[in-house]
Amino acid sequence: MSAVDKAELQRIAQQVELNRQRMESIEQQVARLEQIRLEQLQTIETLSTIPANGAKGAMIPLGSGVQIVADIPPKTGAVIDIGSRVQAEKSLDEAIDILTKRTEEILELMNKLKIEFSSIEETTISLANVFNEQIASLQAEQPEEIPQKKSELQSITPKIQSKKRKRGTELTLDD
Repeated sequence: MSAVDKAELQRIAQQVELNRQRMESIEQQVARLEQIRLEQLQTIETLSTIPANGAKGAMIPLGSGVQIVADIPPKTGAVIDIGSRVQAEKSLDEAIDILTKRTEEILELMNKLKIEFSSIEETTISLANVFNEQIASLQAEQPEEIPQKKSELQSITPKIQSKKRKRGTELTLDD
């Protein structure tokens, strides 16, 4: 195998590995975005269920299985992050609209990531096929070299085996 072939195979293998890592990263990003999207959908659903005339004794989850009972006044608003960690009170309808737009943006981003993933996957498959073809061609060339090496080994082997041990140094079954 020539140095060029080895270098090319190593380059292809490295590219395949980098692509595999990029694909894993994209999968993780899509999974995180999906969690955010589901959380936003749940929040939209919750905000939508609050009656316009308010609610008495509503249980509001704080996290870790803890809820607080509170009265929700009529025409209440919701405090929502409007960007750069700035929060503002918005009407329920405005909060739902903001969350709906964010959910749509997340879906668009997820679709772009899935397209990028598919592109990388196609490239990786193509590179893997090239790698396999080159390995197969190298293996086809090597059997010619192997018989030559075998004959060289066989010519050397009898010389090694023909060395005699000194008398009395051989082990017998009695030893």
